[in-house]
Amino acid sequence: MNSRISAMALVVTAVTASLGAAGPSPKATPAPTPTPTQSDGTLQILTYRGYAEYGGTSSKVNWVGEFEKETGCRIARLDTFQTADEMRAAVNARPYDVVSAGPVLAAELMQAKQVQPIDPAKVTGYGDLAKRFRDMSTQSGKVYGVPYLWGYHEFLYDASRTKGGDLKDVFDSERVALEDSPLTIADAALTLDGVTDPYGLTAPQLRHAIDLLGQHKGRTYWQDPIDLVKGFATGSLDYAQATPYYRQLLRKAGKEVKAVSAKKTTGWVDSWMLGANVPNADCAYRWLSWMTAADTQRDAAAWVGLAPANPKACKGKATEVCDAYGADKPGKLDGVAFAVRPPGSCRPADGECTDYAAWTKRWSGLVE
Repeated sequence: MNSRISAMALVVTAVTASLGAAGPSPKATPAPTPTPTQSDGTLQILTYRGYAEYGGTSSKVNWVGEFEKETGCRIARLDTFQTADEMRAAVNARPYDVVSAGPVLAAELMQAKQVQPIDPAKVTGYGDLAKRFRDMSTQSGKVYGVPYLWGYHEFLYDASRTKGGDLKDVFDSERVALEDSPLTIADAALTLDGVTDPYGLTAPQLRHAIDLLGQHKGRTYWQDPIDLVKGFATGSLDYAQATPYYRQLLRKAGKEVKAVSAKKTTGWVDSWMLGANVPNADCAYRWLSWMTAADTQRDAAAWVGLAPANPKACKGKATEVCDAYGADKPGKLDGVAFAVRPPGSCRPADGECTDYAAWTKRWSGLVE
């Protein structure tokens, strides 16, 4: 009885503390009064939950409202979702002026010509963003995104139940929670001999990574990270793929979690993109500039639990998040393999190299 009470207390504490992290709100963010046009000083926005909060006058999390107040632009539509699949469905259903996207969705939007290149000269503070992340948003000399928030994976373990080990020990375990994403294949590939680029796998390397992932059928594949918080709280997990924010969160809640030793891990950058065929991009560029500013990225990083692309945002309420990711330590990211656009540095035409479509197909067969 006492252990169950203790576990539930941990869940409540952790979930309460994590509001805003990786999908903080259970509903789409309330938007101002809809307006059908896009060329009269209004914006249509698509983003992940927590990335652009419109909390009303009574909320402290209201940087969208501040944007409207300061710029005179109005948000006609603010659609927020938790998963990339939901985002993909939304952007295919209707056009948006600005969209926040990770590497996979960004590549799809570019290929489908649903976004257009950005003129960085029109984005105030663009030069303040970390060069490494700016370079990731550039294709063929054109800028296709304004870096916003980023993160990388750790594999956490319950030090009270297991000795930790390394990545091979993680993938040998059945009591592990992995993110339900084809990109998790890259994490498994890091355990294989001869893999230098986990996103540029040959066909045999992809097959070996899938075999490693499929050796235990009872594994948990999570979409909401609160599931891994509960898993550690109830003792049902030994390992979990997460971000440093969740290590920090669980330790605050009194759980003895640590990260396994790994020479390299995987990461990603989410960026704001400019929709194609926007009749008047003035307010869209005002939005991009607003989301580039240190104060905005500081608030977003603290709310969501991801690191800001603008190093100047690592102050005040975002200090703890930046410390967790080592955002102010350039050498810290040398061991992070960031997903590229499109994921995979080679093409099937190059020989044995696999593309993301192959990853998706193999992943679907794994988790079904």
